[in-house]
Amino acid sequence: MALLQINGLTHYFGGLRAVHDFSLDLNEGELIGLIGPNGAGKTTVFNLITGIYRPTEGAIQFNGHNLIGLQPHQIAAKGICRTFQTIRLFSNVSVLDNVRIAFYSQIRSSLLETLLRAGRTLEEDRTFAQEAMRLLEIFNVGRYAHELARNLPYGEQRRVEIARALATKPRLLLLDEPAAGMNPGEIDHLMDLIYYIRDEFQLTIFLIEHQMRLVMRICERIKVMDFGKTIAEGACDEVRTNPKVLKAYLGEEVA
Repeated sequence: MALLQINGLTHYFGGLRAVHDFSLDLNEGELIGLIGPNGAGKTTVFNLITGIYRPTEGAIQFNGHNLIGLQPHQIAAKGICRTFQTIRLFSNVSVLDNVRIAFYSQIRSSLLETLLRAGRTLEEDRTFAQEAMRLLEIFNVGRYAHELARNLPYGEQRRVEIARALATKPRLLLLDEPAAGMNPGEIDHLMDLIYYIRDEFQLTIFLIEHQMRLVMRICERIKVMDFGKTIAEGACDEVRTNPKVLKAYLGEEVA
């Protein structure tokens, strides 16, 4: 059984149909890309998977469990985490604390222990700080641990955001335009990093990206959307030459 199963997903904003009949089976360990022009409905699909929106129609199952109607924190607790198109770090908090925050669901201390700073609290704090630091080092941003997140360059903030997502120990990681704001050298490193975290953390990865070089090099399968509908799906070479995809990106004459 696929890790993530989406069937007939449809969503309306008032009278506007943002996503229509979207279906996908995502198997454990896969690395799949979702592409399409701006406004195609890609981020809306991520918002539906993670409980930010509730679909008008359709079904979403993760590891055999229904996700429809669950709140975002409940879906995260089941093993799905994401990054956002626009970076959503706590700008006035240190980089280290931005990652430590993600361990909240793993806290086992009671409220009383936390208030008194006793029992398991201190040990958990040490463990979470060490693990957060390890993740920052993996993403080569450990040197910024005690800097305010707002002081980091844009590309480095992206790395911190991915590190924070991994702190939740997900099985499925949704990356929404992870290469946004990065230069070509940073994108090359990001490609290696995505492969590394997929293997090291035994993740399934579903990503939205406009950098075609990244998508074509790392994704095993690509799904293409336009005006809320799926217009193509398959291996990179199949999608690259698909007339519908060429039309969506380059116009009628080129197609």
